[in-house]
Amino acid sequence: QLDDATGSEEIDAAGKVVAPGFIDVHTHDDGALLAPRGMDPKISQGVTTVIAGNCGVSLAPLLLNTTPPPPFTLVGGRESFRFDRFADYVAELKRRGIATNAALLVGHTTLRQRCMPVTDRPANEAETVAMQEAVAEAMAEGAFGLSTGLDYPPAVNSSTEEVKALAATAADLGGPYVTHTRNYFETMDEAIEEAIDIADHASGKLFISHHQCTGRANFGKSRPSLERIDQARKTMDIGMDVYPYAASSTVLRLERCDTGLKILVTWSDPHPEMARREIADIAREWNCSEREAGQRLLPAGAVYFQLDETDVRNIIAHPRTMIGSDGLPHDIHPHPRLWGTFPRVLGHYARDVGLFSLQEAVFRMTGLPAREFGIQQRGLLAEGNFADLVIFDPATIIDTATFEEPRRPAAGIEHVFVNGVSVWTDGKATGSLPGTVLKPSASKVVRGTCGCGADHKAS
Repeated sequence: QLDDATGSEEIDAAGKVVAPGFIDVHTHDDGALLAPRGMDPKISQGVTTVIAGNCGVSLAPLLLNTTPPPPFTLVGGRESFRFDRFADYVAELKRRGIATNAALLVGHTTLRQRCMPVTDRPANEAETVAMQEAVAEAMAEGAFGLSTGLDYPPAVNSSTEEVKALAATAADLGGPYVTHTRNYFETMDEAIEEAIDIADHASGKLFISHHQCTGRANFGKSRPSLERIDQARKTMDIGMDVYPYAASSTVLRLERCDTGLKILVTWSDPHPEMARREIADIAREWNCSEREAGQRLLPAGAVYFQLDETDVRNIIAHPRTMIGSDGLPHDIHPHPRLWGTFPRVLGHYARDVGLFSLQEAVFRMTGLPAREFGIQQRGLLAEGNFADLVIFDPATIIDTATFEEPRRPAAGIEHVFVNGVSVWTDGKATGSLPGTVLKPSASKVVRGTCGCGADHKAS
């Protein structure tokens, strides 16, 4: 059907793969979307749609007049938290223009900061109702669902009942519950059970963020954890995502210092010169314990070499696992997953390791997430769909970002288009901003079901 077709620009893709643009289901790109060239790490690896607002932290709805404490630093500094309504953030993205499409979640930790004068305790009834109302308002203004980061302060202080109430509100409005589970380093099994319990109570869809077996005590738990998820899936709708590395990254946690764990500093406010250095080396230089060194570095971020490759492969190989970079764009020396996640899955795990076929790998980062998150007319090359495209060389595609040099663009990505407009070609960004803020596909009226007594409509 294309034999006689012509175009203003023609690309010879012989021997290449033309695929739907990749969907990064787990990002912290909330602030990066507002920054000039902030999305280069994503478009350079073929990502055309990002899901932001993960781990309980969204930029809206929240005004901050002081330096944000961790984990708000995952998405930006004080200047980023200036949107009192979710609609204000959406409007600013539209006004500025964005390089990729964006689907947005509203964060539980953000809502706690907004609705609670003190956050080092569970929410009371009035505060829970206020957060339910904020969830409903955010979803009416474009949020796809609710995210939590129950492993982080202050959300770690929340009760399961508090989260159940908010997840139920999101589910009533057609939104999923997307969770960075609670204390999974210490209590992985209990963390999964709590997530299942919350989603079951809400009668909604559950997504387990960056599913992993963290810490030596949890090595080997990938298969039993996947079996538990599959068992729950018989009566519930559950998905999950993973990043393709045997190392994690987040804010610097003092309790993980002095444990023999290899920890690489990614940023530090008081000591930015220590980014790229290992905690053990810094402690030796300062003639102190690793924990004391960590205390002096705070606030800071880190890479933790605390995962087992066999577990990573088992989780990636599961047929319902989607791909999410979990990259931290504001880190001075970020984890290489920020720039390398999708080419690593394609080049390393699919082509070189043979964990699954190239077609399966592409599906996991296109059609599967589009279906799971209800992203319409994307994730599939079909007539009438939006022209989010990536052209790559299957023989050369690979991540080049490393833990030593994490800001290297991938090899083998030749062209990337968002909504039919070129955003990456010849190894560089074009500067075009054709992305759009996506709208959830669910739309229904719910009267009083969230517990706050109001009528809500998600559209």
